[in-house]
Amino acid sequence: MGAFGAITKWLHTMYPMGMVERLPVVNEDGSTSVPGVYIVGDLSGIPLLKFSQHTGARVVETLSNNPRFRKSESDDTYDVVILGAGVSGISAAMECERKKLKYVILEASEPFSTIVNFPREKPIYLYPTEMEPAGSLKVTAGVKEPLLDELRHQANEAGLNIRKGVRATHIERKGDTLHAIVPKGDDVRAKAVIVAIGRSGNFRKMGVPGEEKNKVYNRLHDPADYKDQKVLVVGGGDSAAEASIALAQKGAEVTLAYRGAELTRPKPENVEKVQALAVDEPAFGRIRLLLNTQPKEIGDAQVVLASKDAGDLTIENAHVFSLIGREAPLDFFRKTGIPIHGEWNPKRILTFSAFLVFCVWLYNWKGGGYFGELFALKGWFPFNVPDVLASFGSGGPGTLMGTLKISMASPSFYYTLAYCLCVGIFGIRRIRRRKTPYVMVQTLVLFLVQTIPLFLLPEIILPLLGHNGVFDTGLGQTIANNLFPEAGYGHGREYWRAVGFILAWPLFLYNFFTAEPMMWWLVIGSIQTFVIIPGLIYFYGKGAYCGWICSCGALAETMGDAHRTKMPHGPFWSKLNMAGQVILWVAVALMVLRVVGWIAPESFAGKWFDLLLSGKHYAADGSVISNPINYKWIVDVSLAGVIGVGFYFWFSGRVWCRFFCPLAALMHFYAKFSRFRILPEKKKCISCNVCTSVCHQGIDIMNFANKGIPMEDPECVRCSACVQMCPTGVLQFGQVDKGGEVIKYDSLPASPVLMAEKQK
Repeated sequence: MGAFGAITKWLHTMYPMGMVERLPVVNEDGSTSVPGVYIVGDLSGIPLLKFSQHTGARVVETLSNNPRFRKSESDDTYDVVILGAGVSGISAAMECERKKLKYVILEASEPFSTIVNFPREKPIYLYPTEMEPAGSLKVTAGVKEPLLDELRHQANEAGLNIRKGVRATHIERKGDTLHAIVPKGDDVRAKAVIVAIGRSGNFRKMGVPGEEKNKVYNRLHDPADYKDQKVLVVGGGDSAAEASIALAQKGAEVTLAYRGAELTRPKPENVEKVQALAVDEPAFGRIRLLLNTQPKEIGDAQVVLASKDAGDLTIENAHVFSLIGREAPLDFFRKTGIPIHGEWNPKRILTFSAFLVFCVWLYNWKGGGYFGELFALKGWFPFNVPDVLASFGSGGPGTLMGTLKISMASPSFYYTLAYCLCVGIFGIRRIRRRKTPYVMVQTLVLFLVQTIPLFLLPEIILPLLGHNGVFDTGLGQTIANNLFPEAGYGHGREYWRAVGFILAWPLFLYNFFTAEPMMWWLVIGSIQTFVIIPGLIYFYGKGAYCGWICSCGALAETMGDAHRTKMPHGPFWSKLNMAGQVILWVAVALMVLRVVGWIAPESFAGKWFDLLLSGKHYAADGSVISNPINYKWIVDVSLAGVIGVGFYFWFSGRVWCRFFCPLAALMHFYAKFSRFRILPEKKKCISCNVCTSVCHQGIDIMNFANKGIPMEDPECVRCSACVQMCPTGVLQFGQVDKGGEVIKYDSLPASPVLMAEKQK
């Protein structure tokens, strides 16, 4: 491994790089992009019994309270059709009974079929224990058989309308009615459809020869049937762990093969039981745990296992249980028109392309490129905005109207104003969506930082002070001459440099990259980048800047909040994080050239620096030499602007921050020495993967949480989405010492679950 590979591993690739399962796009209230179609149960993102109960009843409650929902007046049209008679479907049906809605459940096999197919005496974990689900369906039993008894009893007592043996392939809207399409049968019509089919798609395949043999099963019904037999269980989740435990306890010789380096997905109780039964050699009544191992070939009396550590291993075998889960029934949703996370279709490609073209124009205009010259500001409006403003007052340069008249002649004024409005409007929506003190305070701080020092100060406050003579004499003149030198445009001084008080080098380069060194800015910027920011990161992590101060983070946490689940996850994207390191070292190289140019103005660095930075250089005869390959247009305009914002609604709002920002790349080094961590309570983790799916930095947070290890990936920006969305209150912000011991937890609440627990 070379030096770059070692740095890559140290910074990023040493951390987990788990993927996120593709599921249909579901809003928090269960609604989808198809009006009237709702999704409940584990397809809404949380595979827990109590949440299935809760989502089923809550959707009916929401539906019945919607003033636009109209009950059916037709005898052949239901108010609600429920697809699936699992826990969520039955919970929804019981709520329909209570609300006196006309409904029917369409069930392909039998009610509670998922639980029916659990192994005999399987333990049922009723997490979270403090949660009281909505609706009238109650669950108390912690083992399969009594659980089924109480569920069936409640369903029978309610007299629910269930049609068995009916499977809908998809849903179509015809006029104001939804049709559940049933092959070889009449469509079932309704005003609303609740999809409660769970992960009823095909079982995942191992993809090995022999998988089709009769000895290979996807379910375990009665572990006692396999006493004194040699059994292989494949998988690393709760189903595989529980099957292995049950088989071993009934006297089977069990080999549990899992491709991962350790069991992280099962509940802590299951991991402890597996480890208690684990042995190195085959033995009846015990579990031989083979990690970093997966099947290579399945024969009639043996199985060949491929091990990362020990090569191929052949074991005697009578039965194989492939318990690696099911695929979600995505074809059902595709046919219905409900989008799938991460999937592209022609409409999505078209809208993405159109928005990207708009961003090309927008940032070219803002950056003073070809479009900025072609579409002058006056051509945008049927009137001259600055002149109209001046008509409301004297319009002199010392007045507010006069100041605005000059400021509004620049594209940056409108862009920054729009930026502030987006942060404010979408920030309010974020506060209403997340509902925690942490999000409220963080969003307010981001808005104030964006509005005051990054907009009002350079565009209005400083120019107004300058036009009223504050910077003409004395200390004011000294300050202005060193921070905002005279320029031959606009307000006369370069007040735009004031954004350097907030945007540090190398995110904002231009206070450092001047024809002559601006010592005040060099000192301020150096203190920011090499003293203040490292200090903040030491205590609070990289997110102290990225999530609370930076303008890029302000837009990402507000306008990008509803799109955070769109960030790609996995090994490829984790390696792409290193693109920011490349840009960081380009910025460092430019800084070195700039310093050389100050020392030796006639050197190559002195003469050609501007050509590398902004693409223009003036020859001795006054002619302009242009270079299209330069830092400003490649990094500032294309990556930070066009791609950073153009990808917002398709790849999350943190594309620039995660992959390309040079300041973030520098802060990754600082974060490696930080005390900040996201601290998990392992016993609460249910391996639902919600925390990972909502991370718009692509961090595999669940891999830390279900091991009980503090999350230390330097990509974290303290957005709090993982903490806020965790259904069982596993995560908290905090700090650890060098030995990994917890020093403190954050006092600002970020978890609704933990807030509710404290109130009790």
